[in-house]
Amino acid sequence: MRDQISWVVTCSVKPGKFEEFKKVVRALVEDTRKEPGNLAYDYNVNADETIVHIVEIYASSEAIVSHVTTVFALYADRFVDCVDVDSFVVYGSPNAAALEILDGFGSTYFTPFDGYLIK
Repeated sequence: MRDQISWVVTCSVKPGKFEEFKKVVRALVEDTRKEPGNLAYDYNVNADETIVHIVEIYASSEAIVSHVTTVFALYADRFVDCVDVDSFVVYGSPNAAALEILDGFGSTYFTPFDGYLIK
């Protein structure tokens, strides 16, 4: 079983909010970069800046709990002021504490059954 857990979040940008969202994301990315256990944190936008995909990879469930309860918590209100979360798809096997948090985002879960992840 892999310890790493990843997800892809799809967000719709609220009208007129993309520039503000970029400012929130810039600060959030810089703070997240300093977190132990965060392996990837990548924001992507479509051509008309209306849909954002966020790809995150964490080394463990503990890293997820730490990120969401400390760093993301600082930005959550401003984040949701700019976007609506349309889907939150999680890959891996989060523990009970991480599941409790991820369930709050309305997550859908996929468990690996074959393949590999280079460490």
